[in-house]
Amino acid sequence: MNQPAAASSKRLTTDIPARMDRLPWGRWHWRVVIALGVTWIIDGLQVTWVGSISGVLRRPETMRFTEREIVLLGTFYLIGAVVGALGFGYLTDKLGRKKLFTVTLGVYMLGAICTAFAWNFASFAAFLMITGGGIGGEYSAINSAIDELIPAKVRGRVDLAINGTYWVGAAVGSLASLVLLDPRFLPIDIGWRVGFGTGAVLGLIIIFYRNHVPESPRWLISHGRLDEAESVVADIERHFRDSGVDLEAVTETITLEPRTDMGFGLIARTMIQTYPSRSFLGLILLVSQAFLYNAVFFTYALVLIKYYGVADDRTGLYLLPFAVGNFLGPVLLGPWFDTIGRKPMIAATYSISAVLLTLTGWLFTQGYLSATTQTLLWMVIFFFASAASSSAYLTVSEIFPVEMRGMAIALYYALGTTIGGTAAPYVFGRLIESGSRINLFYGYLFAAGLLAVAVVTTILYGVKAEGASLESIASPLSRVEAAEHAGSVPP
Repeated sequence: MNQPAAASSKRLTTDIPARMDRLPWGRWHWRVVIALGVTWIIDGLQVTWVGSISGVLRRPETMRFTEREIVLLGTFYLIGAVVGALGFGYLTDKLGRKKLFTVTLGVYMLGAICTAFAWNFASFAAFLMITGGGIGGEYSAINSAIDELIPAKVRGRVDLAINGTYWVGAAVGSLASLVLLDPRFLPIDIGWRVGFGTGAVLGLIIIFYRNHVPESPRWLISHGRLDEAESVVADIERHFRDSGVDLEAVTETITLEPRTDMGFGLIARTMIQTYPSRSFLGLILLVSQAFLYNAVFFTYALVLIKYYGVADDRTGLYLLPFAVGNFLGPVLLGPWFDTIGRKPMIAATYSISAVLLTLTGWLFTQGYLSATTQTLLWMVIFFFASAASSSAYLTVSEIFPVEMRGMAIALYYALGTTIGGTAAPYVFGRLIESGSRINLFYGYLFAAGLLAVAVVTTILYGVKAEGASLESIASPLSRVEAAEHAGSVPP
């Protein structure tokens, strides 16, 4: 049964992490995944919509944006996401996962509805930054909570599948563009605004559904709130027992001495001194995937329009197979991250993505591709690249202690997005403006080179995390054993 709380006024001993990891997959987990995982659907919908309307926003009867302004919109969205991730990432470690669910989703809704009423480039960019801020904050709070609520034996496949649902949102956005951007159904300057408003309505529905998701018991015990954590876990276990599940007893316990002095200095020291190789690994994985994704995704419509003559209101149709490949990759390859292992699968997916990207770039340069074959090749590339990208988020959410998990996710999301994501749309936008296929090919080669660096880094510093509890992968900073044997912590 439950282990008693411990011994000193601050020190506590508990079996809560072991009890959470021994749970079988059940309906309770599905409810958590649906309530929290919708973040990626919303993000996919948002980003796809911005990409799909890029051609429409250039028209004189709408916003009259230039090509460079269109590309800059992606950069402004990512800047907002970076700021939101850092701010809300810090707060999710300090105040808890659950409290941030409503706040970050509310910020997204505010930005989305305001963007629908934008009147010029400055207002559009400002509101899009607010929208990105909400989504960026969601990444840290939601990734932390999901990892801490999902059993260790399926954490890899669940994380990858959830991240893959981004592309469900992308597919919805793509299909919506075929209707909302068609002047036969709505005036061209109204349809794109309705798309942003729809995202805000979806957020309003989800905000109520999240009320039923509990605070992370792991976060609660790391902050000394053992009674609350016991109540949460007991309620979860009651759901399983009421369904006829016989839960086995656990004997593994952990002893903590909760601390509240989690400042940026301690976080920095932990990442640089205690986990230097893991810190480098997370940076490389996030930067390389962010550069690839933002290079292609924020400019795919411009490529189709400029090089293949696709009508600007039909680009969303070509995104559909692209989104299907991106969704199927994490879903179908995800189980292997729990069985074959994190390290070999991360290296394999990054390697295959780099090779296929180089090959596709060469075929594009030689003029062998049409809009259809270009899209099909993108679909194949991102079948693997999507799993690779999702595994990067999985990695940084697993390899650092619970007390700084939200901030670690936020920091790497911010660094990856700033270095790889903010620059990529601008650079590739300039390459597309040049009209030179060979220049664009050089950009693809650079992205493939970054992926190759990620492969080497994974081979050298990858962490064996499949099937392991979060506490065994990265010991909590408040763990008594960790404090007494700090020198034995792996890098």
